[in-house]
Amino acid sequence: MSEGGLDIRDLVVIRGGRRAVDGLTLSVAPGEIYALLGGNGTGKSTTLFATLGLIPRAGGTITVAGADPAQDPDRVRRAAAYLPENVALYDHLSALENIRYFLDLAGERRTVAEIGEALDAVKLDPAARDRRLGGFSKGMRQKTAIALALLRRTPVLLLDEPTSGLDPAAAQDFHDLILDLGARDVAILMVTHDLFGAAATADRIGVLHQGRIGQSWAAGEGPERFDIQALYRSYSGLAAA
Repeated sequence: MSEGGLDIRDLVVIRGGRRAVDGLTLSVAPGEIYALLGGNGTGKSTTLFATLGLIPRAGGTITVAGADPAQDPDRVRRAAAYLPENVALYDHLSALENIRYFLDLAGERRTVAEIGEALDAVKLDPAARDRRLGGFSKGMRQKTAIALALLRRTPVLLLDEPTSGLDPAAAQDFHDLILDLGARDVAILMVTHDLFGAAATADRIGVLHQGRIGQSWAAGEGPERFDIQALYRSYSGLAAA
C-alpha cells in the first residue's frame, strides 16, 4: 500500500457494548474509488469516524497516508478530507467566504486564481459563488465542499452517503466529480447504501455484513463495469441474513 492511500486491517470498534465493526479489512490506493455498501447500523459511518480518529478502536490497524489516527490524529486530519451526509458549512457565508475561512483554519493559502480554478472544476455556477450558502441546494453545497477538498490537496477523501437526497441530475454531477478526483490520484472511500451510484463510480465494491466485508467485487472492463443483477442479489441476500 502506498503511503498516499488508506489501509484498514482487522479493525474492531465497540459502540454501545457491541462490536459495530468486527474485523474489517480494506485498502484504497491513490487514484482508486472504493464503495463500502451497507444498510443503516452496519458500521459504515463508524468506520469513517475511526479512520479520522474521532472514536477509539478496540483492535486492528488504520493508516491514512502513512499516519495512524490513534497516534497522530492531526496529521490524519490534514491528509484526509471528510464529506458528511449533510455538509458542515456556514449558511451565513458565501461559497468563497466558506472556502477562504476553512483554508485559513488549515493554515493554507491559495490565490484567487486557484480558488476560481477549483470552483470551475466542480462546475459551481459563477453567479452563485458570492451568494450565502443558506440558499444553496445540497448539490451546490457538496460542490463547494469538494472545491475546498481540491484546494487542500488531501490525498484521501472520505464520503458518507454523498448522494442521499440528491435528484438524479445532481447525483450524476456528483459522480462525475468523484471520477475526476480519482483521476487526480486521490484515494476515495465512499460509504453508501446506493448500489447503483457505487456501480457507476467505484473501482471496487465491498458489502459490510456483521461488521466486516461479507463480499467484494472489482470493476471489469467495458461499459458494464459490474454485473448489477448479481450485485443486487448478493447485497440483498447479505442484508437479509
